[in-house]
Amino acid sequence: MTSAVYIHIPFCEKICHYCDFTKFFYDEKMADDYLIALEKEIATYIIEPQQPMRTIFVGGGTPTSLNMRQLKKLLSIIDFYFDISQVEEFTFEANPGDISEDKIKLLNSFGVNRISMGAQVFDDDLLEHLGRLHRIKDVYRNVNDLKKNGISNISIDLMYGLPNQTLAGFEQTINEALSFDLPHYSSYSLQIEPKTIFYQRYNKGKLHKPPEEVEAAMYELLIEKMEQKGKLQYEISNFAKLGFESKHNLTYWDNDYYYGFGAGAHGYLPNQRIINLRPFPAYVKQASETGRPVLHTEPIGRKEQIEEELFLGLRKRSGVKFNTFEEKFNVSLTSIYQQELAQLRQKKWIEQDQYGIRLTKQGQLFGNEVFAAFLLEQEPSLT
Repeated sequence: MTSAVYIHIPFCEKICHYCDFTKFFYDEKMADDYLIALEKEIATYIIEPQQPMRTIFVGGGTPTSLNMRQLKKLLSIIDFYFDISQVEEFTFEANPGDISEDKIKLLNSFGVNRISMGAQVFDDDLLEHLGRLHRIKDVYRNVNDLKKNGISNISIDLMYGLPNQTLAGFEQTINEALSFDLPHYSSYSLQIEPKTIFYQRYNKGKLHKPPEEVEAAMYELLIEKMEQKGKLQYEISNFAKLGFESKHNLTYWDNDYYYGFGAGAHGYLPNQRIINLRPFPAYVKQASETGRPVLHTEPIGRKEQIEEELFLGLRKRSGVKFNTFEEKFNVSLTSIYQQELAQLRQKKWIEQDQYGIRLTKQGQLFGNEVFAAFLLEQEPSLT
């Protein structure tokens, strides 16, 4: 049963230099057309209104770039198709500076109980270099407004490995972020993605990231600082007070099913991954006409499910449990990967006990190499 839904709102007031998500400059008419198409898509999959869901996540882009009328329309669509009273976690992404107190009150009135905010760094010069519109003071104002209006489950995103960022500078960012004592923090290293401004600069030799050893030191410092303040690492890039782990994101890492609605959104339903069209005109046209704005559907067989169980599950600090794996796939993890597990233990990239396997701290630095070890040549037989 699918108990999670992701909804993509692709509009932004400004396009950040590093972002490769599906996004468009905000335009009122475009946003109106988009919401009509989005509702048609949701209605095609959710036949009976008031579908119970455990988690809803509205991401972007910047969902709160919608004006008040459009934001109310979006929330009304969600409220009609999903039983909000059953939702444990209802998250909206927001950029500091674009979420007014009126918008906060509106979100709260429709049951939104969690905000994920892209602070990125506590350094105004670096924010300018990243192409961000907000400044440090906006984070303080928005966090205060959110708490004042009844939304205290707030997550802040941070970035490291940025051009001109030093280890001392990142430490200052961590310290300032932790001074809010929020229940959840995420932090990601900068990836130079195609079709971004940073990618163009990088190819011209005009953008330089910190050396790998400095980036690794930033990550190790992040883990240390977070744990000192009681924010426990529960996934490679995520830290939380006990009980405030992101329930929606754990759906992904637990390799469970979820709907994905909107331009460029991905959904995962039994035996298939659905990838939506990204271009605005193509998405709106196809969604409006058919309700299925699908770029392509990728079959997910047992072999792929097993591989993804390892790739995703090992992102969690709790790792992959032997009994859960065997219940899902009717075969033991150790019988499929005996040689690979031995090699990874020898490299000290994983640790193993009677319950399961998990990455070591060293293994977190070599995650891609670890994940590659679990690629299968063929589907394993049932035991």
